[in-house]
Amino acid sequence: MPEIVVPSRAEPDPDGTLVRVTPESAGWGWVGFEVVRLEGPGILKRDNEGQEVCLVPLSGTIRVSGEAGSWEEVGGRKNVFDGLPHGLYLPPDVSYTVEATTGPAEVALCWSPAERGAEPLLVGPDDIEVERRGSGAFEREVRPILMADRPAEHLLVVEVITPQGHWSSYPPHKHDVEDPPRETYLEETYYHRMRPEKGFALQRVYSGDRSLDETVSVRDGDVVLVPKGYHTVSAPPGYDLYYLNVMAGPVREWAISNDPDHEWLLK
Repeated sequence: MPEIVVPSRAEPDPDGTLVRVTPESAGWGWVGFEVVRLEGPGILKRDNEGQEVCLVPLSGTIRVSGEAGSWEEVGGRKNVFDGLPHGLYLPPDVSYTVEATTGPAEVALCWSPAERGAEPLLVGPDDIEVERRGSGAFEREVRPILMADRPAEHLLVVEVITPQGHWSSYPPHKHDVEDPPRETYLEETYYHRMRPEKGFALQRVYSGDRSLDETVSVRDGDVVLVPKGYHTVSAPPGYDLYYLNVMAGPVREWAISNDPDHEWLLK
């Protein structure tokens, strides 16, 4: 199994890529994730063959155009802590370009293999129904972008803000068994950002039989892979934590099982 932490580059590749996860590099079948930095007037060109994608501007403003349509002024945040997101869903088998329109922009490309997909959809800040999940030291802010209430074939995308000193994805839960409606099989990536940037977070990923049991330190821009097992993350005092989750699997439904050792916390 590959290492579960994929570090971000300090400087982007020539094509602007800061971090990239593919099904091949992760050793799984459903989730791809990239972050690209575009220096204005930088342009990213992609052929979305056999993939559905959700573009999430992390900072800056972008213009997207191609076979599926054109969208102006997508994004606009200074950073991921500066307000609610935009998300642009594009179906498989369309070519598109992304252009930074107001200086540098960083864009997350969240994708999954797909055959049919759905109609293109732009989700804006006014469309995000923010949820406060958990209580006490595991309260966090959840920002659904492309969850099951919006059309796609396999892809699920959500942002979460975890305040300093809090736990998130807590109690630990898993979604690695295809047994709906009790639980569904979903691969998952966590893309982490910190405020201030010099901070870190701790994430644990473990299976019930402990064949996988990893606790890792992640820094600003790192990606954590969750191929199976329970998972949870902690933001240390002094550092707010953002993460962008990408999930996909054969059934597009987020059905989870909590770790029975810790489920009592919900009562």
